[in-house]
Amino acid sequence: MQVAQLTNDDVRSLAKEMGVKFVRLQFTDIFGVLKNVSITVEQLDKALDGELMFDGSSIEGFVRIEESDMYLRPDPSTFVVFPWRPKEGAVARLICDIYNPDGTPFTGDPRYVLKRAAVEAKELGYSMNVGPEAEFFLFHVDNEGRPTTITHDRAGYFDLTPVDLGENARRDMVMTLEQMGFEIEASHHEVAPGQHEIDFKYSDAVDIADKVVTFKFVVRTIAQRHGLHATFMPKPIFGIAGSGMHLNQSLMQNGKNAFYDPGTAHQLSDTALHYVGGIMEHIKAITAITNPNINSYKRLVSGYEAPVYVAWSYKNRSPLIRVPAKRGLSTRIELRSPDPSCNPYLALAVCLKAGLDGIKKKIMPPPPCDRNIYEMTDGERRELGIGSLPGSMEESLKELGRDSVIMEALGSHVLERFAEAKKIEWDRYRVQVHPWEIEEYLTKF
Repeated sequence: MQVAQLTNDDVRSLAKEMGVKFVRLQFTDIFGVLKNVSITVEQLDKALDGELMFDGSSIEGFVRIEESDMYLRPDPSTFVVFPWRPKEGAVARLICDIYNPDGTPFTGDPRYVLKRAAVEAKELGYSMNVGPEAEFFLFHVDNEGRPTTITHDRAGYFDLTPVDLGENARRDMVMTLEQMGFEIEASHHEVAPGQHEIDFKYSDAVDIADKVVTFKFVVRTIAQRHGLHATFMPKPIFGIAGSGMHLNQSLMQNGKNAFYDPGTAHQLSDTALHYVGGIMEHIKAITAITNPNINSYKRLVSGYEAPVYVAWSYKNRSPLIRVPAKRGLSTRIELRSPDPSCNPYLALAVCLKAGLDGIKKKIMPPPPCDRNIYEMTDGERRELGIGSLPGSMEESLKELGRDSVIMEALGSHVLERFAEAKKIEWDRYRVQVHPWEIEEYLTKF
C-alpha cells in the first residue's frame, strides 16, 4: 500500500492554508513513549531544514549528558492537524527522525532501527506490510482526576450496547482518527468489561509504526475529553483478559504478495513458511521487545486468549501464530503475542529481521498444530515439540542476550540502553513487597 508522500513545500502551504499556529515535532524514546518539542509556525522553515536542536540527554535511553546535542528532521509525509484543537491557532504535528550533529542518523532512534530493517528487506526484494489490532481499556477517573480500574460497563465481545461512556468515546476516537487520515476497518467492544479494539488498514512498516504511536496518543486524548482514562497496559485487572496488539504481517515482492502461492495445498508460499520459521526460531528473544515490561507477563498466561505456546496453525486461535483464511493479496500471518505497551518501531524491526533470517536460511517451521494447545498435557506438548514463551521479563531479557540476530536488529546502542533500563526495572520490582504477599503470608507465618 502506497503512503501519500508530502514535500516540505506541501507542508508549508498546508500549514498556511489550515491556519496552523503551533507545530509539535514528535518522536519516541527507546520505550515507545511519545515525546514532542513544540514550536510556533514561524520556526517551521528552520525545522523543515533540520536545523532544530534538542537535548538528547533528557530523553530516557538516548545519550549521556556529555554528548547531548541532537537534531530533529521532520518527515513531511507525517504532517497532520489535530482535529480536536480549535481551528483558530490550529495545532499540527510532524514525526521526526533524530540525527547526530555530524549529519549521520542517530542509531538510538527507534524509527531509524525500523528503517534499517526495511532497507535490508528491500535489498532482498521485499517490503513489509503490517496491520495491527490494538486493544485498550477505558476506565473511570476519581474525583481528583486520577485513573481508577473501575468500569461501569458490563458488555462483552462485539456487544452492541455497552451501558457506559465507552461507546461514545470510541465513536469519537474513530471519527478523529479518520479525520487524521486513518482508514478504520473495525471498531468493537472486546471480551473484558471496559475493553475495546479499533483496527486500521494495513500499510508499510514505518507508516504503521508512526500510526500506532499516533493512535495511542489520540485514544488517550479523546478518552480524557470524555472524562475517562485509556490505558494500553497489558493486564490492568487480574482474572480477565489482558490487552494484546496482534500484528498481521506480509511481504510484498514486485507488487505481489510474496506469502501467496496458489499452487500449494494451503496456498502459502515457501517464503511465508520460512518467515514463520524465522519468527518461531527467534520468538523468545523477540518477546523481550514485543512484551517489554513486568506486567506483560501477567497477560501471557494460559486461559485468557493470549498465546503462551510456540506453535502455529491455519485454524485455531490458541497458538502464537495464526494464518487467517483469506488468500490472494490478503495472505498474511498473525503474530498474537505482542502487547500494545511495546515500542512499535522496535517490535516491527525485530519481527522483520527474524522473518528475513528465516527466508535467508530457509528455516521451515514444525508442522502446524490445529488442536487446542491449552487443553494438552505437558507431556503431549513435549511430544509435539511445542515450547513456551518466556514466563517473565527477566527470562526474556536473558533470551535476548543470547540471540545475535535480534541483537543485531536493535543495534548496540538500543540493545544496551534497553537491557540496562529493564534490568533496573526488574530489580525495583523484585525487592518490593506486594499486597498479594501480605495477604498470603502475614497471618500464616
